[in-house]
Amino acid sequence: MNIETFRDYCLSKAGVTEDTPFGPDTLCFRVANKIFALLDIDKFESVNLKCDPERAVLLREQHDGIVPGYHMNKKHWNTVSCDGSVSADLLLELVDHSYALVFSSLPKNVKEEING
Repeated sequence: MNIETFRDYCLSKAGVTEDTPFGPDTLCFRVANKIFALLDIDKFESVNLKCDPERAVLLREQHDGIVPGYHMNKKHWNTVSCDGSVSADLLLELVDHSYALVFSSLPKNVKEEING
């Protein structure tokens, strides 16, 4: 998967914005100003995604390309390799999971506003 496909997928989700708050090399995707994915724009070697803590441990055991979140809370974030060691389907499913976790934590009125 290339960065353009990944970016398009993230931006297709309701209420998603992108920015580079940590400098021009780190792209963040947010829903209601809460980050659900971040990655290196130039390299696109991996992406940090929020994950349910129990599932995060299982994924790390099952996939060499999934490790505790780099520079993130290791309990709630995974770093997922984009080198092909993790399938594109699984990568996108983990994006969905990350987005859903963040979205579910939003206040009801914010969720309603995003959903129209």
